[in-house]
Amino acid sequence: MAVNPVQTALEENIERRAPSLPITSAEKANMIIHYYRGEMGRMTSWRDRIDRTTNWAITVVAALLSVSLSTPTAHHGVVLFGMLLVSLLLLIEARRYRFFDVYRARVRKLERHYFAQALFSQADLKPDWAEAIAKSLRTPCFLVSYRDALFRRIRRNYCWMYLILLLAWMLKISTPKLLPDETEADVVFSWRDAVANAAFGPFPGWSVIAVVGCFYAFVFYASLHHASDDGELAHGEVHV
Repeated sequence: MAVNPVQTALEENIERRAPSLPITSAEKANMIIHYYRGEMGRMTSWRDRIDRTTNWAITVVAALLSVSLSTPTAHHGVVLFGMLLVSLLLLIEARRYRFFDVYRARVRKLERHYFAQALFSQADLKPDWAEAIAKSLRTPCFLVSYRDALFRRIRRNYCWMYLILLLAWMLKISTPKLLPDETEADVVFSWRDAVANAAFGPFPGWSVIAVVGCFYAFVFYASLHHASDDGELAHGEVHV
């Protein structure tokens, strides 16, 4: 059977043709609804990943504290190791938060500029809100720096975990009964004894205390740091 070259060329052109864009208002509304569902799904997925990392950090803190404080044979380095593990999970969560923030911004723009306007219109909203979403779809980029994401996660959750670990570590090095070399004293009564108890392997106690102090100075600064934000966090109070 002979093949018509004209018909073949037309079929190839039809296959290469881009899908037709919505024209009527009903088609556009239907497209926006389906797009909103897709963005909600991606945002929820990344939010779930953030929650998992936080849950892992809480589990690490609880497990290592139970090991460190339950027996005097456990070294205070177990608590320091817990600080290291929580910091690693914090770095992972900050990276996940940057992805979550991209999809959260798109969803919030749709909710604030489209659905809220459909329910109760206001004239003071920017008319070019859809252009920002289209630009994000064409060239996706992070809206928050890694540093700001790190500070936000510390301020939201991790500052409390670090505080619990710090209190446990201070209790460990200041309570002789919780140390391997158990004595009759309940607590140390001199700064020299506490520094001696903070020694970690070849590192003297004063160097360990200095490192921990510098680290917690950073945590304290990150917990109180509030960067100015003109994005979606500037609207409302319900934020992650």
